[in-house]
Amino acid sequence: MKTKLFFLGMMLSAASVGAQEGPTMGWSSWNTYGLNVNDNLIKTQADAMVSKGLKAVGFDHINIDDGYFNGRDKNTGQLKIHPTKFPNGLKPVVDYIHRKGLKAGIYSDAGYNTCGSMFGGDTNGVGVGLYEHDQQDADFFFKDCGFDFIKVDFCGGSYYHNVDKLVLDEQERYTAIAKAIENTGRTDVRMNACRWAYPGTWVENVACSWRTTGDINDSWNSVKSILAENLYMSAYCVNGRYNDMDMLEVGRSLTQEEDKTHFGMWCIMNSPLLIGCDMANIKSSTLTLLRNRELIALNQDPLYQQAYLVGYQNGCYILVKDVEVLQGKKRAFAVYNPNDDSRNVTLNFETICFKGDVALRDVFQKRDLGTFNGQFDITLPAHATRIYVAEGENRIERTRYEAETAYISDYQEVKNNQAEKTGIYSADESCSCGFKAGWLGASAKNDLLWRDVFSEYGGKYAMTIAFISGENRNITVEVNGNKVQTVSVNSGGWGTVGKKVVNIELNAGRNSVRLYNTSNWMPDIDYMELRLTQLPDAIGNIQADSQKKGKTYDLSGRPTDNPTGIFIQDGHKYLKK
Repeated sequence: MKTKLFFLGMMLSAASVGAQEGPTMGWSSWNTYGLNVNDNLIKTQADAMVSKGLKAVGFDHINIDDGYFNGRDKNTGQLKIHPTKFPNGLKPVVDYIHRKGLKAGIYSDAGYNTCGSMFGGDTNGVGVGLYEHDQQDADFFFKDCGFDFIKVDFCGGSYYHNVDKLVLDEQERYTAIAKAIENTGRTDVRMNACRWAYPGTWVENVACSWRTTGDINDSWNSVKSILAENLYMSAYCVNGRYNDMDMLEVGRSLTQEEDKTHFGMWCIMNSPLLIGCDMANIKSSTLTLLRNRELIALNQDPLYQQAYLVGYQNGCYILVKDVEVLQGKKRAFAVYNPNDDSRNVTLNFETICFKGDVALRDVFQKRDLGTFNGQFDITLPAHATRIYVAEGENRIERTRYEAETAYISDYQEVKNNQAEKTGIYSADESCSCGFKAGWLGASAKNDLLWRDVFSEYGGKYAMTIAFISGENRNITVEVNGNKVQTVSVNSGGWGTVGKKVVNIELNAGRNSVRLYNTSNWMPDIDYMELRLTQLPDAIGNIQADSQKKGKTYDLSGRPTDNPTGIFIQDGHKYLKK
């Protein structure tokens, strides 16, 4: 069941827009209708969202995505609405949507012109962008008309306008637009920043979601390429702000397995869910998929986590995330096959941080599969994904932290990364999950930061850094803001993964581990791995050595038969309960 819970633990900048809730769910007009929208069409889709049971499972936005403009008044600059498509203006349509218990969304551009005017031949969209009209348009959309959501494109901010070249700064424009929305007095408006690539870490303080890729289209190659660009973006889904993988093409021409992968991966990776097909004539199989409450629950889970990469096996990716409770015994995981043939995967449950018995539920089939121990075998047809909710007997600490699950403090994808000295993530088959982080260093903010390294009791750990470098390069290691050590490394070649061990100490609970070099380039990073070597003195200096595997100790370090104690096995530590 869809939940929308406010996250109260983070202070946002004054210019941020919209309450923190789950990813936006609804329908958007562009994928099926493009510029060919009108008031009756929008009302019909609102009716269908309710009658088809989509509202009942959480879809609640009806978004008009371009095509409604008719230029501006030459004297006042006021937006004019197309007299044939929307003869009574926009407000009656918004009111109709609201009477259905739904929310209404609108579209504009950060520059002078919309994408439809620049690439779709819509002359009515020339000059209707927000640029130089931020407050005027915000007042019109959110005070006069009552819209609840806005998608802000960037076509007019990065292309030629008539004979003048207009290249705008993304951060300045989206921050100004967010401020204009704030000035309307509305605190519930959601803004989507549509820059077709991750614009920069500043965006999490401005928008509720942001596009991370180019536009989707109704093809498997498009879905596959978007997923490839988002497998390494989990660190940028933060505190009720989301990576947007674009609108859904589900229910159009993809195969059943491709539709399941498309919707399922959008759900577990916490992308907004905006239906793009004609809901009035939707296929029954599409309805069944879109009304899967268990998939939607993963998307709307109050932890707001995007599933992150933990495994790469036989060309398939394994992703996992906590659900309901952080560090709990319930997790959701996906196994995704992007290949054009069937693949087999054997999941070792330690990969998803479970030891002992694990109960599995197939989320697509909505049925329990039983209890398994040690591993689980999965067969995936071409282009298929399987998603499960797992409840484990024992939760163990995560030991492998892939570089593609870490945060780069100055990360962005819209400018030349070498000139800006901002790192990148890239595919590399020699790396453990098929990705690495590179072009790091040469700036304090061009670091690699794992912000949620969990240790149940704290203690001393051996941290192995897996790196790639064909020359001597330095890495400074920092834990919880304190410098630990600077090491020089060289793996012997840019196609060779080397390893370096650094001893660190973690606090009980959540920790941060940062790798950086403020003056010179760092090596590429594959992953970092943690091995417990010593618990804190207060817990008896229990060593994770071979003599103590399989035994249970009390908090003072003495062997005990008490069913509650610290259990150490294969270098992992957890409570036996």
